Amino acid sequence: MMSRLFLLSFLAIVLFGVLWIGNPAIAFAAGLAIALWQKQIDLPHLSTVSRYALQGGIVLLGFGIQASQLWTLTTQFAWVVTLYIGTVIMLGVLGARLLRLAPNEGHLITGGTAICGGTAVVTLAPIIGARPAQTGAVLGIIFLLNAFALLTFPIIGHALDLNQTQFGLWAALAIHDTASVVATAQIYGDEAAQVATTLKLGRTLWLVPAVLVLSFWYRSESNDGRIPTFVFLFIGTSLAGSFFALPDALLSGFNLLSKGLLVIALFLIGLTLSMEAIRSIRFRTLAHALGLWCLLAPLTLILIKTYVP
Repeated sequence: MMSRLFLLSFLAIVLFGVLWIGNPAIAFAAGLAIALWQKQIDLPHLSTVSRYALQGGIVLLGFGIQASQLWTLTTQFAWVVTLYIGTVIMLGVLGARLLRLAPNEGHLITGGTAICGGTAVVTLAPIIGARPAQTGAVLGIIFLLNAFALLTFPIIGHALDLNQTQFGLWAALAIHDTASVVATAQIYGDEAAQVATTLKLGRTLWLVPAVLVLSFWYRSESNDGRIPTFVFLFIGTSLAGSFFALPDALLSGFNLLSKGLLVIALFLIGLTLSMEAIRSIRFRTLAHALGLWCLLAPLTLILIKTYVP
């Protein structure tokens, strides 16, 4: 085991590295690797710091959701996005009941699949009272699915002769995280990337009603009858980002700070996990997340190929 001073120095160096990379999934993996290596990280206030970093990142994230920029393209394909999200919610709830998952676990998986992957997971986790092991399991599954999509979706798109709009729409719906959506669509073409990015951000807007609904749903179980303050702050920043012309420099600063806080939060969440927590993840959780995505991705492709010119 490391001495306390050496451990803190090592963690600071790793944290600087993951902040420079800027990928929350990599930050979570780095924290988890260190936790498993050290067996147990005994540092005070880890959970508290990670919680406030997570909530701060979520609040600042709202500034980047600007509905006016998404209106034209989003309304054109609103029926596809709405149908997709509605189908995911219906199948996600049904699958969770069939697999007898805890309600908060099923909601975490369903929300991540329906809306925006890791962003939805880390946003909804504190609202629904998800444990670090539950959050980490879903994030890990999402990371693997994103990597799989990045490698296979362009090949499938070319094999099926999808045009740029069709592929961009498929990527925006069937891939979880925004960064992976943009990266995968960019491989296929610039037009596909533009379509995918715009529709993915439009899909992210569904995070606002999801936060509202689940906050009221869980208020008596995990929030002592009260909706957390950061939920209202998130909604407020979302409205500000949508209806006020904030300077680009300010929006860029908020976006950078939000990403940094989310990276810190995910790194600390990884540090709080243990092999015992990972072993406690049930096969049903994995089956629910994988089954939902493996069913929806091809169904979405068939729908787009059939009805979208």
